[in-house]
Amino acid sequence: MISKAIDDKELKEHITSLPPDGREVFLIADETVRVSVVSATTMVNQMRANHNTGLVETYVLGQGYIAGALLASTVKGSDRVQLNIECGGPIGGMYIEAWASGAVRGYLKHNPIVLDKPLESLDTSLLYGPGFMTVTKILEGSRTPFSGQIMLGHGNLANDLALYFRESEQTPSLFYLSLKFDRSGRVWGAGGLFIQALPGCSDNTLERLQESAASWDNLGTAMSEGMSAKEYGLKTFEAYSPKHIAHIPTGFSCPCSKEHFEGYLKALPESEKLAIKNGSFPLVLECFNCGTDYSFSKEETENLFRGDL
Repeated sequence: MISKAIDDKELKEHITSLPPDGREVFLIADETVRVSVVSATTMVNQMRANHNTGLVETYVLGQGYIAGALLASTVKGSDRVQLNIECGGPIGGMYIEAWASGAVRGYLKHNPIVLDKPLESLDTSLLYGPGFMTVTKILEGSRTPFSGQIMLGHGNLANDLALYFRESEQTPSLFYLSLKFDRSGRVWGAGGLFIQALPGCSDNTLERLQESAASWDNLGTAMSEGMSAKEYGLKTFEAYSPKHIAHIPTGFSCPCSKEHFEGYLKALPESEKLAIKNGSFPLVLECFNCGTDYSFSKEETENLFRGDL
C-alpha cells in the first residue's frame, strides 16, 4: 500500500496534535460487559485521501472503517474479520476487512455515490436500501471461516451491527459510530464504541447502559478535542468500575504491493496478456481495498510476459 498525501496543512497539523489512533478494551459492571472504544481520526482521514472520497462517501465508508476496527476486537492473533454489505441503494454496498492486530482496509462498491438529490440529514437508510449484511471471521488454524448473515433492518450501520449480534450471535450489543466534520467538511474527529454483554450480564445493566447512552459525550467531538479512547472509556463508564484490559494501535493498512500485482499479471490467461501487450501504456492497476495505483511500463510488462506469449 502507498499512503497518499493529505495536502491540507491545517488538517495535517490537527491530526498530528491528537493522540494516536487505537482500540481500548474494558470490562465493566463486575466484568459482565465488554467495551471496546476506538479513536480513528487519522485512519479515516488517510482512508479519505487514498480513496478520494467526497463528504457523503467519507461519512459512509468512515463508519465502515470504524466498525471494522471495533469488530476486530472479537478476534485475536492473526485472525481477521470481514464485513460485507450488499444492498440496492445508491452505495451498492461496502467491503471492510480488519485484523486483530489493528489494520483496517476496504472500499465502497459505488464511489462516488450517485444521488438523485442532496441529502437533507445524516439518515443513511435511503443510501443503503434493502440488502444483506454478512460478517465473516477467518480464524488462524481453522479450515473454514465462521460466517453469519442478516437482512438489513435499519439502513444504519451501527443499528444493523447490533441487530446482527442479537440475531446471529445471540449477544445483546450496542454500537456507536461517530464522525465530527468541521465547517469545511473535513473529518476533525472520529471514533466508535462497541458494548457487548457477557455471560452473567443482567437485563438491568443493559437497560441502564441504554438509558445513559443519550448523556454520553459525542465521541467524534471528544476525539477532535484531543481526548484519547482510553480517557473516553474511563470517563464514560466511571460508574461501572471500568477495568482496562487491552490496547491495540489501529490504522488504515493494506498488504498489497507491486509484487502482488506482478503475480496477478503473470497468472492471466494468454488472451488477456496479448490484449494488454497490444494496449496502451503505462498499465495502471488499482487495489480496490486501499486505492493504491500500481503502474507498469511497456518494458516492465513485456519482461513479466516474456516466455509466455
